[in-house]
Amino acid sequence: MPLYLSRFSYTPETWARLMAHPEDRAQAARSYIESVGGKLHGFWYAFGAHDGYNLWEAPDDVSMAAVALAISGGGALSSFETTVLLSVEDTLDALRKAEQIRYRPPGAS
Repeated sequence: MPLYLSRFSYTPETWARLMAHPEDRAQAARSYIESVGGKLHGFWYAFGAHDGYNLWEAPDDVSMAAVALAISGGGALSSFETTVLLSVEDTLDALRKAEQIRYRPPGAS
């Protein structure tokens, strides 16, 4: 199954709610991805540009998109970005296929 890395940031209101009523949001994230047949591999909070990161496994892009849409639509986040992760093997396959593509830069004859 494909792996996905998500970066998220909470709204100030969400942080205020969590300070008043702390809870383990990894449990919620786990239930969201499991509802589409996936798995949560990690949930971390961070300092910096994003408040946290998730590593997910999902059956396909549509399933991961459904989870991302449900979470984003909930209103607790100010940002939510997801990146599809490629294995080394998949990247090597892509490199082999890319070599066969005859790319022509814009304006080149």
